[in-house]
Amino acid sequence: MNRQDLHLMADAELERQQTFDCRLLCCTSTPCLAVGAQKVYDSLQAAVAAKGLNARVETVSTGCMGPCSRGPMIRVQHAGAEDLLYERVTPALAQEIVDKHLCQQTHLEKNILPLDTPFFTRQKKVVLANSGLIDKESLEAYVARGGYTALGKALREMTPQEVCDEISNSGLRGRGGAGYPAGLKWNLVRKAPEGQKYVIANCDEGDPGAYMDRTLVESDPHRLLEGMAIAGYAVGASQGYIFVRGGYPGAERRLNQLERVIRAAERNGLLGGRVLDSNFTFRIDIRLGAGAFVCGEETALMKSIMGRRAQPVPRPPYPAQSGLWGQPTLLNNVETFGSVVPIIQNGAKWYAGIGTKNSKGTKVFAMTGQVNYAGLIEVPMGISLREIVEEIGGGIPEGHTLKAVQTGGPSGGCIPSQHIDTVVDYEAMKALGSIIGSGGLIVIDDRTCMVDLAKFFMEFCADESCGKCVPCRAGTVQLVRLLERISNGSGTSKDLETLVDLCGLVKDTSLCGLGQSAPNPVLSTLRFFRDEYEAHVQENRCPAGHCQLDQRPVLEMMN
Repeated sequence: MNRQDLHLMADAELERQQTFDCRLLCCTSTPCLAVGAQKVYDSLQAAVAAKGLNARVETVSTGCMGPCSRGPMIRVQHAGAEDLLYERVTPALAQEIVDKHLCQQTHLEKNILPLDTPFFTRQKKVVLANSGLIDKESLEAYVARGGYTALGKALREMTPQEVCDEISNSGLRGRGGAGYPAGLKWNLVRKAPEGQKYVIANCDEGDPGAYMDRTLVESDPHRLLEGMAIAGYAVGASQGYIFVRGGYPGAERRLNQLERVIRAAERNGLLGGRVLDSNFTFRIDIRLGAGAFVCGEETALMKSIMGRRAQPVPRPPYPAQSGLWGQPTLLNNVETFGSVVPIIQNGAKWYAGIGTKNSKGTKVFAMTGQVNYAGLIEVPMGISLREIVEEIGGGIPEGHTLKAVQTGGPSGGCIPSQHIDTVVDYEAMKALGSIIGSGGLIVIDDRTCMVDLAKFFMEFCADESCGKCVPCRAGTVQLVRLLERISNGSGTSKDLETLVDLCGLVKDTSLCGLGQSAPNPVLSTLRFFRDEYEAHVQENRCPAGHCQLDQRPVLEMMN
């Protein structure tokens, strides 16, 4: 296949789609599947077939549409009319939708989620541009929306160094958590001595409540493949690996889907030898992880791919110098590779025009917690947390108030409501003791105890520690014990001092990012919510009314 063949495929697919009077798009990504989307999709197909409408109506299994807390979802695209989005669809409602739209030429008056709500209008879809709008496994559907044209442009119009320069000039920073400049990493691998080099997509994603990368892989897998192929061309790699976490529900389904789209790309000359009729060769294989959180750390991840125990190793040397099997390796997360495609398509200047001075482009977040519209969102860097929570998220449930926003998962921190106007920017988040991280964003209201929240994250880190270094292995356990004492009412003021000291020790002396960042939720809650800790210790009281405190100290005081 060459670039002309791509255009022909795109034209043929668009022509095919236009033969239908109506297209019914049903989200079958993991969040919607968890609430019955497969039954809804089956019901939709059965209703269309029963009424003999298959020639006029296409049912499409798509990826995530965004408002996951409102699933399952169906989007109706009817020729000559505006799209309609139905929320919380049941199998029975799916049949009603077919009957109303296609037989009675009208629509239901219930379960409609307006597409002009701030949840949709305040977002900027770049990486998620195709999500929820295309058949998630169809190569033709991806190509019809411009898929693989960026790869063709890179191979035919740009040198590898020019591709690296474009990524550098765009200001793209790694979306996996650290925010390291992507172009700098790409250039390091490119300038490494010639020989075997590798490209790895990190789809491990172990943060609680985070599902950005998984959803990107489910919703638009060809975008990931294209981004990796562009990276391979830029740095001189011929082999890529996608590292998929195996511990989550749907991992096998996701693995099988990836296998199918990789084979489709190979059959059509978009992967493998002579990509797009060029001299470039790039193959992609999948590796399934065992589910350990520490596998998200790049050196542990590479050891897992090589069949070894997933334990971090000291750096330097860095993966760009000596990575997979001792060879130069480029490792980015799924969202980073997803950002590469529009950068090459539209140019570095276009991408750099989105965001702030030091944080360019957009960021995908999995917004969860106590908010009216939870789900997957993509926003421009520089948007405020207030806009995300109050406009896109629809605010806090009635009768409650915002207490904090937790970003960055177990490695992040809690930003209190008085700083709700903080913008999404790497440096702004760091100044408040948090991080953007991979994109987990938890909205917290007045029902949450911040001591208990810190304990939850510390318990997670203690459970997930690989045990290689003492500060993380033993320090996180001791921090959990201190937090347990405080939350059950047996803590003392001295425990608060010990908590701060031990957090500093673990942070400064742990081997890898897991231990170095594990104290962040504790330190940020101590910084902004110290009064809650003191209430537990000095007053034997949980301000949120959540913790079951031991009443003995109070009784002893009364005696």
